[in-house]
Amino acid sequence: MEAFDTQYAFVQKLDDGINIINVPDIQRFETRSWELATRIDRSKFRFIPHFRAIDFKIDGGELFRIIEDYRLDSVLLVSGDPPEGLKRAYYNTDVVDLIRVVRRRFPTLNIYAGFDPHRQGLQDECDYTQRKADAGATGFFSQPFYDHRLIEIYAEHMRGLETFIGISPITTQASMNYWEVKNKVKFPKGFRPDYDWNVEFANSVIVAAATAGLNVYFMPIRIDLERYFQRINLI
Repeated sequence: MEAFDTQYAFVQKLDDGINIINVPDIQRFETRSWELATRIDRSKFRFIPHFRAIDFKIDGGELFRIIEDYRLDSVLLVSGDPPEGLKRAYYNTDVVDLIRVVRRRFPTLNIYAGFDPHRQGLQDECDYTQRKADAGATGFFSQPFYDHRLIEIYAEHMRGLETFIGISPITTQASMNYWEVKNKVKFPKGFRPDYDWNVEFANSVIVAAATAGLNVYFMPIRIDLERYFQRINLI
């Protein structure tokens, strides 16, 4: 909660540059993403909490209750990884099926899903994205990109869908290694894990996204927020 309060206070200093608060649901924390609805000024920011499909029974009412109790108008539904050490119960709920039942229950809800340009082949990922759209997802948040060429390819396939391109600065070799091994990221040859490369890349993505009718979102992990964002040209 202390980390959230610090980052939320920083975001408010960015004025109109940021208008959405996107909160991941992290399994090792007791506080769940949707509980932060009470700590965010929702007259200023859209609030989009994450829900992991494996945490909910497809025929249960827990997710419906949360959406109603917290008066959510937007949700991000992702598959989710099994709990570390199996300390929490989880279910074999497919995220596409979950999107479908949530859409049926809440016809006007903004339902977002994720897509990952790194985990499988481009055609398979685009087909998977289309299945989510057919089930009722109206928008998507991507895993971070590090290559303009890949963004351009996916942008063509995301036409007609509200799409947020992920930007997550990598400023250490250790972080770069993590993204390569854990998330299967193939970095372009000119990539450098430093602030200069990441700031330049982010600014160019913001311009390209605005031109293409896309949005961007930031996933800052273990970076100096002031050092990074003071050079970002938010539109």
